[in-house]
Amino acid sequence: MPALPSKYRELWEAHCREIQSMTDTASLVRENATQRDQRIKKLQRDYAAFCEYYFPHFLTLRDKATGKVIRTVHNAPFHNAAAKKVKSTPNLKAVFMWPRGHAKSTHFDIFMPLWLMFQPERLINFMVVVGKSEDSADRLLGDIQAELQYNKRIVADYGEQMSLGNWMEGEFTTRNGVKFLAVGRGQSPRGLREREARPDYIVIDDLDDDELCRNERRVRELTDWVKEALFGALDVGRGRFIMVGNLISKNSVLANIAATRGVHVSKICAVDDKGNPVWKEKWTKQEAQEYADFVGYRAWQKEMMHNPINEGAIFKHEWIRYKKVLPLRKYEQLICYTDPSFKSTTANDYKACRLWGKYGNELHLIDTYVRQDTVSGMVRWLYNLYERLSEADVAASFYMEANFMQDIILDEFTTEGELRGYQLPIMPDTRKKPEKIQRIEAVSPLWERGFVFYNEALKDSPDMQVGIEQTLALERGSHVHDDAPDADEGAIWFLQRNTRQANFKPRFGRRPTSKNQW
Repeated sequence: MPALPSKYRELWEAHCREIQSMTDTASLVRENATQRDQRIKKLQRDYAAFCEYYFPHFLTLRDKATGKVIRTVHNAPFHNAAAKKVKSTPNLKAVFMWPRGHAKSTHFDIFMPLWLMFQPERLINFMVVVGKSEDSADRLLGDIQAELQYNKRIVADYGEQMSLGNWMEGEFTTRNGVKFLAVGRGQSPRGLREREARPDYIVIDDLDDDELCRNERRVRELTDWVKEALFGALDVGRGRFIMVGNLISKNSVLANIAATRGVHVSKICAVDDKGNPVWKEKWTKQEAQEYADFVGYRAWQKEMMHNPINEGAIFKHEWIRYKKVLPLRKYEQLICYTDPSFKSTTANDYKACRLWGKYGNELHLIDTYVRQDTVSGMVRWLYNLYERLSEADVAASFYMEANFMQDIILDEFTTEGELRGYQLPIMPDTRKKPEKIQRIEAVSPLWERGFVFYNEALKDSPDMQVGIEQTLALERGSHVHDDAPDADEGAIWFLQRNTRQANFKPRFGRRPTSKNQW
C-alpha cells in the first residue's frame, strides 16, 4: 500500500508522547502484589473505572493555551451500557447510532477492544477496523497501537504488548497473538479468509458520508459489501459485528444495517426533550444550545439528533428571497399568526409568531419570532410587537389556531395584559383545516413564483434563520419542527381570504339561461 503522509506519523508520535506523559505510574498510590491484583480484577469488571484508570489522556479536558486541567470527563451511562452489551454478547450484530462528538470511535475502536482483550479470559483475538478509506482505517488502527505500545499503565499491569507489524502498514500483532487489521470502505478484506483464525471483533466506523448518501445505487452496493464481504469474514456469524455512526441520511448504509432483522440498535440523541444533554458529564445545557444555535437547525438535527433533513422536499433554497420592507402604512393588511406548539412549559419546543404584510401581489414577512421558549416568553414578544405597531400608528390582526387557545395559554395572555393595562386582541383561527402538510404545500407556489419576500434587515437573525431552515426541511413523513411554515400558512390564508372577499363583486339581475348565453 502507498505510504501515509509524514504528517500522520508526526501527529501519531506526538500523541504517543502525550500517552506516556499522562499514564506515568510514578504518581500512583504504591501497591503490594495483593492490592495490585485486586485493583486489576476490579477494573476488569468495571468498565467506567477501567477507562478512567488507563485513559486519563482521553478523559481530561485541558486548556490548549496553558495546559491546565479544566475538568475530568466521566463516561455517560450509555457508554457503560454499550460496553456491558458488547461484553455480554459474544455473537453480537449491533448498530450504535450516537451523535457527533459523543466518543463513538474512542469507545468502540479503543476502550472496548482493550477491555475485552484484558479480561481474565481473553474475549478478543482478531479485530478488524473499517473506515471510509484505507488511510482512515489505518489511522483508527494507529490509535489502539499507540495505547498498546506507549500506555505505561497498560504495560505495567499486562506487560509489553507489541510484537509484529505497524499501523501505518494497516496491520500488527501483539506478543500474545491478538491480531489487528485495517480495511477501507469497499475494499476486499485481504487476508481474512486465509488466516487460521477468523476475525471475532469487526467495527465499522462512520462509513457514510454526504456524497455517498446521494447515490442510492452506491449505498445499496456498499450495504451488500458490509453484509457479504465483511460479515462473511466472521466464522459463520460468530463474533462481535458492530457499526457506529450518526444517521446523516435515511438513504445510508447505517440506516440499512439498523433496519436489518436481528440487529441490536442503540440510538442516542444529544439532548432529551427538555434540552438537557445526555452526556451531561461532558457539556452543559447552555453549551449544547450554543452549539445548536451556531450550526443551525438542519445540521443539529442531522449530526446530533439522527433526524436527517432533505433540503428542498417541498420548498427550494432558491425560492427564498429577501427585500427591504416598506413603511408599515403602505401595506394593505398586516396579519400576525402564532403557532405556540402543544407543549406549554418546555423550553425545548419551538414557538412561532410571524408578522406578514400584503402589498399588491407581494407577501412580505416583516417580523418573526421562532424560538425554543416558554409560553410567557412568546406572549411578551407578541405584546411588544403590538405596542411597536401602535407606536407606528398601524393596526394588525392577531390570530392563533383555536385548538391552542386553551386555558393555560389564555391565562398567560391575561397575566401579561394585566401588567400592561390592556388585553391583546388575539382571535382564534376556527377553520376546519385539511392536513398540515397539504395546507403548506398549497401555498408553496407563492414562493416558487416569486411573490414571497423576507425582511432583509433580519436576514442574519436567529429567528429568521431557524424559520427558513424549518421551511426548507419540511417534507412528508418527517418529524422536524414545522412551527414557522405552519404559522406562515395561517397568516397567508387570512391575507388571501381578505383579498378574495375584497375582489368579489356580486352581480344582480335576471339569471341567464342556456338560450341567451351564446
